[in-house]
Amino acid sequence: MQLMQLMMYLGNDLIDSVPVNMYDLSKPGYLGKFKRQLKQRHIELIQEAGEQPEFLVINMNASNNLIVEKN
Repeated sequence: MQLMQLMMYLGNDLIDSVPVNMYDLSKPGYLGKFKRQLKQRHIELIQEAGEQPEFLVINMNASNNLIVEKN
């Protein structure tokens, strides 16, 4: 099983992460629902920072932890 995480950053700071299923990554809206949940959970922090968060999907099983998706 591939362990992957969607990670939310504000600037250089990791704010939160959630596990995601690598087999569902190609489904439309799959990552979007997690991004919306994370943004809602940390709305005050995002407003204080005055910048939009960045999201990365990381394969936690990879020995070199290559970035799978960034946006």
